[in-house]
Formats: sequence, C-alpha cells, structure tokens
Amino acid sequence: MNRGVARSILCVIIAMMPLFANAIVIAKTTCDMAVNPLSINTVEPRFGWQLQSATNDDKQTAYEIEVSPKFSNANNPIWKSGKIKSDRSQLIPYGGTGKLQPGHFYKWIVRVWDAKGRASSWSLPSYFSIAPYPSFMNARWIGAITRTYAHLPIGRSFHMPSLKKKANLELLDSINSLALRSIMLRKSFTVHKKIRDAIVYICGLGHYRLSIDGEKISNSQFAPLWSDYDKTVYYNTYDVTSQLHKGENVIGVILGNGFYNAISNRYSKLWRTYGPPTLFFKMVIHYTNGTEQTICSDQSWSYALSPITFNNIYGGEDYNANLEQKGWDSPAFNDKGKAWKPVVIQESPKGELTPQLAPPVVIHKQYGIKSIHQLSDSVYVLDMGQNLAGFPSIKVKGKKGQTIRLWVGESLDKDGYVSQKRTGRPYYFEYTLSGDSIEQWHPLFSYYGFQYIEVVGANVLKAPKGSQLPLITAIKSDFVYSSAPEIGSFNCSDSLFSHTHFIINNSIKSNFQGVLTDCPHREKLGWLEQDQLNAPGLMYNYDMSTFFPKIMRDIRDAQYADGLVPSICPEYVHFGGDFTDSPEWGCASIVIPWIYYEHYGDSSLIRQYYPVMKRYLDYLTSRAKCHILSYGLGDWYDYGVKPAGYSQNTSIALSATAHYYLSASLMYKAAKLLGTNDTTKFKQLVNEIKKAYNERFFNPATKQYDIGSQYANAVSLYLNLVDPKNKQAVLNNLVADIRYHGNHLTTGDIGNRYLFQTLANNGLNDVMFDMLNRYDVPGYGFQVKYGLTTLAEQWDPRKGNSRNHFMLGQVEEWFYKTLAGIQDDPESPGFRHFYIKPIPAGNIKTVSASTESLYGRIQVEWTKQAKEFTLRITIPVNSSATVTLPFKVNSAVINHKTEAIKDNTIDLGSGRWNIITSL
Repeated sequence: MNRGVARSILCVIIAMMPLFANAIVIAKTTCDMAVNPLSINTVEPRFGWQLQSATNDDKQTAYEIEVSPKFSNANNPIWKSGKIKSDRSQLIPYGGTGKLQPGHFYKWIVRVWDAKGRASSWSLPSYFSIAPYPSFMNARWIGAITRTYAHLPIGRSFHMPSLKKKANLELLDSINSLALRSIMLRKSFTVHKKIRDAIVYICGLGHYRLSIDGEKISNSQFAPLWSDYDKTVYYNTYDVTSQLHKGENVIGVILGNGFYNAISNRYSKLWRTYGPPTLFFKMVIHYTNGTEQTICSDQSWSYALSPITFNNIYGGEDYNANLEQKGWDSPAFNDKGKAWKPVVIQESPKGELTPQLAPPVVIHKQYGIKSIHQLSDSVYVLDMGQNLAGFPSIKVKGKKGQTIRLWVGESLDKDGYVSQKRTGRPYYFEYTLSGDSIEQWHPLFSYYGFQYIEVVGANVLKAPKGSQLPLITAIKSDFVYSSAPEIGSFNCSDSLFSHTHFIINNSIKSNFQGVLTDCPHREKLGWLEQDQLNAPGLMYNYDMSTFFPKIMRDIRDAQYADGLVPSICPEYVHFGGDFTDSPEWGCASIVIPWIYYEHYGDSSLIRQYYPVMKRYLDYLTSRAKCHILSYGLGDWYDYGVKPAGYSQNTSIALSATAHYYLSASLMYKAAKLLGTNDTTKFKQLVNEIKKAYNERFFNPATKQYDIGSQYANAVSLYLNLVDPKNKQAVLNNLVADIRYHGNHLTTGDIGNRYLFQTLANNGLNDVMFDMLNRYDVPGYGFQVKYGLTTLAEQWDPRKGNSRNHFMLGQVEEWFYKTLAGIQDDPESPGFRHFYIKPIPAGNIKTVSASTESLYGRIQVEWTKQAKEFTLRITIPVNSSATVTLPFKVNSAVINHKTEAIKDNTIDLGSGRWNIITSL
C-alpha cells in the first residue's frame, strides 16, 4: 500500500474514533422477551432491545425495524417500520400488514437514533419462528405399550402410598412391567440433497433424551417441563440443520417416566399416572432446491428396552450397562434383532400440545468431594460440600456384573450414614458395570436434594490392597436447575447478610425446576405461596419473564370449575382441606400477574388471565361470611412455642381475610388498567372487606390487630388496612413486640415479607438489622452458623424436615430494594424510570448489588465512611432514575462536578455516576 494512502486512512480512522466512542450500540435483542426463540405461540410478536453508550444521559429518540423471511436472499422485508420517532425500546408489537405465518421462520434487524439524532448501525440479524398450526402437528404418539394393556390406574392419585397395604401391592402387581420401563426408540432415514434447514418438534413423556447419529441434541434435563398433561403438553423445538449429513441418519430417543407416570415400589410422595412413556416427533427438512422431507413418529419406528431398568421422579434410577447396545442411535446399526420391536400407536395425551417457551432445566455446576469417610470395607460416605438438587456423576472401573448403589441425602444419622428419614426413603441410584475399561454414567430421569453420597459396593478414588470391589475413579455432584438467566448479585460488608443471600440463592436454584418446587426431595411440588411472596426477590435475581407465564398456565390448568385455585399447581395430588384451599396460596393467581406487570411493564398476564383472576376472587367471595374468610393455613411455619405448622401466633381468619382484601385490591387495579366494567364492583368490595376487617380484628383500646402478633400488625400496615390515625400506634406496637421477643421475629412463611417490608417502608431498618443480624434461632444467622449451604424449611433446621426450601427467603427483597435501594416506579412500570434509595443499616459499611431490567444492567455500590458517603450507580441507556441520598446534604460531587442537591434527591439519566457527599 502507498505510504501516503495509508497515512490518509489512518487519519480518517483517528478522526472517526470519537464518533465510534460516542455512538449508541444495540447490545441485545429479544422477541417476546426471549433471544432468538423457536416456536413462539403468537403471530403478533413483540420486539425489544437493550442499548449501550459511552455517553451519559444518552437515550433513544427514534427506531426502525425490518422483518424478513429468514431464508429470503433478496432485500424484501415484509415489514419496514420506517423511522419511528419514539423512545420505546421494549414490547414493540409487530406492525406489518402481512400476517406472520405459523411454522415459518423470520429474521429481523433494528437500528436506533441517539439523543443527538445520530443513527446506530443496524443490529446483527435476530431470528424467531411462529409455532405451527395444530393441524401441522400430525405425527402419531408411539411407544412400547398402549394404556389399555398397561393396566395403569389412569387418572387416579394417591398421597403417600403405603407399600404395606395389600391393595397397593396388588395394584403394582397388576401393572404390566413394560408400562414403567424406559425405552429406546430409533428411526433411520436418508438425506440425498443439500439441506437448507431441518427443524425438530418433539415431546417425550414423561421426559426424553434426543440424539441424532449418536450426538445429543440440547443440554436439557427433564424435558419437556412439567404440566398437567390432561390440560397442557409441552413440546420442544430444535434446529438440527448442522447435525444432519448426506446419506443415512438416525434419530434416537430415550424415554423416562417423570411426573407423567409417577408410580413405583420405592419412596413416592404420590402415585399419579397419565399413561406409559410416549413419544411425539416431527422433523421437517427443507432442501435448497425447494423440496422438503418429513419424518414423523409412526409405526415405522422400532423400540427396545433401555439400560435404565428403573426410573421414578421420587424413587431414583438404576442402570445396567450390560444392556447397552453400542451405536444404537447411529447409522449402520442393525435393529433387526430380537431386542428391537415395532412400536405401537398409543393414545394421545388429553392436553393441548403447545410449545415450551420457559427455559429448560440443565446441569449448571459440578462439585467434587470435600471429605470422605470409610464406614466399612464396602461403604464410603462423601461430603460434597454443597447441598443441591441433582444427581451424582461417576467414572468407575470394575468387573462385569458388579453393582454400585449410591444413596444420597442432605444429612447424616448418628452413625455417619446418609439419612433420608425426613426427605423420603428409599431413594437411590444403582449402576451395574459392563466391565469395559472406564465407564461413565449419570442419571437422566430422576433427581434428589443432597449434600452427602453414601457409596455402597465400591471403593472411592483409591482401592485397598486385595480389594475386589469396583473403583470409582471420579465422582461429582451435578447441580441441576432452570437455565433462566441469573441477572442479580448482592454482597455487603456484613458477612452474615452476604452468606444469607448465598444460601437463599442456592435454595432458589435447587427448587427452580419444571415448576418452583417446595423442596427437591420429599415433595417436588409447586406450592404457590412461595411464588407470590418471593416474586420480587426472584425477579431481582433471575430473568423470570418467560417462566412466570408458565406458572400462570399451570394455575389456569389447575383451577377448579367453581374458581378455586388449589395450593399446588400442577395439582398432581389432591391433599384436601386447607392444604388444597388456602387464600395465601391461591391468591398467587392474582398477585403474580400484577407483580409481573410492575417489574416488566407487561400487562399481558393480566389481560390473558383476567378471567382466571376474576373467577378466583368470586370464589373467595362465595366463601366469605360478612366479608370475613375463616379457613386456610395462615402464617405457615411461624415461630412459637408449638411445633411448626399451622399458624400459631395469628388467627387463620385474619390471614385469610387480609389476602382476600389483597386480591380484591389488585383486581380493582387490574379492572382499571383494562377498562372493564368490574371497576365499581371491585372498589365497593375493597371498601367492604376493609371495614369488616377492622371491625373484626382491630382492638381500638390496645391499637393492635388480632392478638398483637408481628404478622397481624405488619400485614395490616403493609396492605393499608389501618386507619391513618392509628398507623403510628400500630407500628409502635409492632416494634415493641420485636423488642419484647429479644429482637426476634415470630413470623413464618406468609408473614416474613409483610414484616420485612413494613419495617423497611417505615424507615425502621435498624430494627431490621437488630432482628436479622444475629446467630441464634429464629433467623438466618443460626442456619449459617449451623453450617447449612441452603435455606432450611423452618427457622430451626434441627426440627424441620427439609434443609432446602426457599419459602422463608423473602429477605432478598430487602437486600435489593432497601439496602441497595433499587426500586421500581409504579407510575412507570418495567424500570423505564426507577428509584435508587439506598438505606444503610446497622454497622454495614459497603453494599454492592446489581440486577437487570429489560433495558439493561442496573448497578448500585455504596460505601459509608466516617465523614463521607460514596454512591456509584449504573443506569441503563433509555432509562432514568431518581436518586435519593440517605443523609441530608445540600450538595454532592457528581462525576467530579459539585452539584446542588434539593431534598436529598437527584434526577439522573443513563450512564455511570459517581456521587460523593460529606457527612
């Protein structure tokens, strides 16, 4: 290159560098809140994007979107929005005149103009596809046996089935053994042409593993996600273009039972079956010459028993490596032997086949051995250091036919063996060796909550001289949970609070499965109260934008004809009484859509599920007497002199009626938002419940509610049920009760959030600090001191069953919302505008927290010194925040400039800000 030309180019680059440095950049694009989603269940998707800029106070002033068929070579968009003068960058609906077609794939790009009117570059192409028409999903359901010949007790459910009962044993004996077995299914096909794309639609019930030519497709565990299979059946969509090649290709699928077929002769919380394992499969291959090929599940497939000889969601999993058929899911395998049989056409599940939009469950982490103890010649107990939900993975060598059994649990008995006394027994994994060099294995279709592994029948890491036992050369604990992005972080100078966040977050992960479970061992059920009471903390920590809609569909599917929303969804088992019908649980059907709207600025759940919400409120009204409800579980597992369980410090009626009031209040707001005719009726109901509540529960002489418990006074204050003239007196009584109990809380599962938020909202964070910054019972500190790595079911883990519940984890909201001060603005839902109001408490010197809104990362860091308070914040582009300083100041240094401060408040646009104030 000519030296003069090179110098000219260099000058141009240098001249343009400031422009590049200041240009606004499109950092992330989403369609219906997901990145490049396949099979979205709408023909009117909504687009969104996050922006980044090196300039503070930057924002979008206009945008332009283009949508095209994915495989269109010509520049022929079906929608060109043109330049739209708007600062909207989220939830923008498709606006083309051409209707998007089910089963078709599209690409889209966007560009924006910044605060100075400068255009960004076009984004990289993003993609989405529309779910096919139901008529397109015309494959058959196939498997090894029909429901008729399976002799399964279809449609029945049993709570804690006893194997000591003759009737239950007879029922098990009557079931065809093939109906409970894992099977392998295969299909060979040939590709002759050049492939443009290949898409798979698959549902394997209860769960499946898909492979093509021996290569596993997707890292999902326990796919598809759990549902009420009589109402909803999820399928998964995969782009397998890169997995196919010219010539012979083989599809391989392994099926397991999951919750679809939950019957076994080991531990089981319930017996529930919708039928034997079954497969739906459809692959569509489009060739570059315009032709297509379809491979469907039909009678041309064959099946064989898999090496998984036992699998049950509650009981464990067994694997016999001697039953392996090497290469069974690869080309050139001969499936004409006796082991392989033609599949049978099975009865279709009753539920609607619909695309799974919520994130899959995957293996996220592995933990190695922390310590090892040999209890006998053939028994070792391993402490893996972390309690979690998942399963062990092993590498082992030994002789053919040798069997290893792995017992897992979260505690040990007095003799040092793994204990399952409180978490469901017997549960174990069993592996039978083939004798082929080093063998590797982990379960596919079952998981448990555990920290300890008891190895029976093998040596671990090192074999004693002369031992004939197989040798486990490596063993890990695989931590399995939802792949919903983890968007939050919290840390502070108070080690107890930081550790509390750690154990709560581990419990959230452990219970973040196909539903938000109560525990990963004994029950694995979706109890609803924890979803609504922990929702703010969940959304600070995780992107729940595609998961909460799944929960609402579970709720809709479970709702009774009379409007009752049962306490667990999906309702795999009917407990009856208060355990089926408790307002604190059922009102999740109303609370979740509203919290979702506040956090994401998306009213779609309110609009879609308004009939469900209204029917539940009508149900509560039908059960109320003079606007008082008098049933339910109340403040479950509150702390008192009695064993934990039903509310003991607060009347059931107060708790139930308070949540009746909450439900009516939110329905009034929802009716106003949607402009329905219910507004006046709901407003009147709200007033009537409030009046009846105070007449029944408020004592004007003592200025307390009910018998003056912390929960009774806190929930009344939080829900604004207290007459303003009595508010301070009730608040004083609440604080007095905390002090009376030695700065201890007495609340439980329901009352925690109301207690924590009432104190925070009324400037009583030092009371919060005194109450929570301690290491005795009740509180988080004792659990940390006790050595737990997850949050226990009750305040004293020595008395409770589970050591892995997140239901008491409502303090997460306080960490993010109050200590860090990240708060939504009700007038601007979705964090388009938000507040930063950090509140130091106790002797905390530093706090660092971050979360991510739809617009991008929000970060707050503050440091409190003797004479100075420093606050560092990050506000996403196209957002703004009102910052309120926790100390009275007249001025502050903001990004090296001294600024006047009025009422301790500053309005800031996007960017990074460093604020220093003198104390």
